[in-house]
Amino acid sequence: MDSKQTTTAVAPFEGRLSLNKQFDLGEPATAGTINGLDPDNHPNFIESNTQAVTLEELSNNLIPTWADNSLTISHTNFIKTVRAAAEQVFGSLTPVEIRTSHPIQGRRPEAIHKKQNELTDSDRTLYYQRMAFVSHVIGLSREVNGQVVNLTIGGVRNYADDQLYRTATPQKFKVFVGWQVRVCSNMMLSCSGNSGVIQCLTEADVFQKTMELFTTFNPERENILTQLGDLQSTRMTEQQFCNIIGRMRLYQALPTAEQHQLPPLLIGDQAVNEATRGYFNNPNFCKREGEDGISCWNFLQLLTESVKSSYIDKFAERNQNAVDMTIGLQNALNGTDEEGYSWFLS
Repeated sequence: MDSKQTTTAVAPFEGRLSLNKQFDLGEPATAGTINGLDPDNHPNFIESNTQAVTLEELSNNLIPTWADNSLTISHTNFIKTVRAAAEQVFGSLTPVEIRTSHPIQGRRPEAIHKKQNELTDSDRTLYYQRMAFVSHVIGLSREVNGQVVNLTIGGVRNYADDQLYRTATPQKFKVFVGWQVRVCSNMMLSCSGNSGVIQCLTEADVFQKTMELFTTFNPERENILTQLGDLQSTRMTEQQFCNIIGRMRLYQALPTAEQHQLPPLLIGDQAVNEATRGYFNNPNFCKREGEDGISCWNFLQLLTESVKSSYIDKFAERNQNAVDMTIGLQNALNGTDEEGYSWFLS
């Protein structure tokens, strides 16, 4: 399945969303507050070159402006808006987990003539070009194939997509909702739980598009969970796993015309190599002694674990692609493939 892409500005939200309201963002993370996990040992939902920041730290960062000096939607207000929509649809959420990358450092105008070693903290400015966050829905946990999974909402923002050198235009965001494996924080995003790129002028636009995604996903969430759980019933032999890995490597070198005849694969060589190593050494989903191969469920976890090394702005679509790929391969293994995934087994 291709990621859904929304490339037009949304209609104005009927009514006013006030971000002056103090939305409940949860207490600061302390031992045992992340759905029963010690945050010091809690796996990150994304790795790559990211760093963790608190909402308070993010709130103190500079808010970039357009060329006409109008403010962009801040990362903080984006998080608040998505969480406000999620709380209306799903209920209470755990404290927000935020990962950032690509810090943009500068200085205030009054410090422009100071030397670098003369700058004080009050002279410096900072904002993060890329940001991703997640929160778990409290009380919506299930057990799938021996693993606890949590319903999780989140969003992605990359200021580089907005071309701030121009006057104000609709800004680009991504919002998602899906199931996350507790033991490893691997997200499992389906097409119906990934907004793709949404373009919004205001926080109210973000709220409207987020509500559309969440309300559409909500009735389907158990069906999606059943589909994910069914992956355990289909196994691939080690030979089949090797064929799939080899074909995934080959896919990257195919002429563009041939790639377009096959299902899309957004997972690059680095992630494929990581999944291959995980086949032998992943503590939760590797091949077990005495078994020939692994289940499609384990294969999915190896892929979603590997795409956690993606840059923030590529994380959601690659994660969804891992789910689409695994479900397609399951169909191919069961002889019901109609989308061309059998090519990866040949």
